[in-house]
Amino acid sequence: MARPYLLIDVDGPLNPYAAKPSRRPEGYQTHRMRPTGWQQPWQKPLRVWLNPTHGPALQRLPFDLVWCTTWTHEANDWIAPHVGLPALPVIEWPEGAQQHRTDGMFWKTEHVVKWAAGRPFAWIDDDITGIDQAYVTEHHNGPAFLHWISPRLGLLPADLDALTNWATALEGPAA
Repeated sequence: MARPYLLIDVDGPLNPYAAKPSRRPEGYQTHRMRPTGWQQPWQKPLRVWLNPTHGPALQRLPFDLVWCTTWTHEANDWIAPHVGLPALPVIEWPEGAQQHRTDGMFWKTEHVVKWAAGRPFAWIDDDITGIDQAYVTEHHNGPAFLHWISPRLGLLPADLDALTNWATALEGPAA
């Protein structure tokens, strides 16, 4: 069986944007960025907090890592170097994908299920809820683990443990 994917959102899990603006979380470094959509001269550069230990920790997990973020390919340019990740594959969003849904489901969910095409995956994001889990359970023909990350705290050791435990359980008992 192929290793499961780990679908990684940036804002929330890797960039705890909802932490108190005056207090950078421990272990994080401040970076000022101008990704696409943030390039108007009147805009101050975007403040992004990133932890350089996250990349190596994510690479040690038993997953194939994939960006699942609105940063799309720019995550490889702006985020990966600061967290210690190589360039990763990216889920590309169809035109108009980011439109608000009226059913309460996160706009990424349907696209994630289509993209995974039945392959096991775990997904870390700060916008997923039980509605998304129910949709994935009903529409994804394979194991899936949706793991909410606090946008105030970012990715924590307990989150890495939960991901490891889920992936290890997929492998079954050791021979």
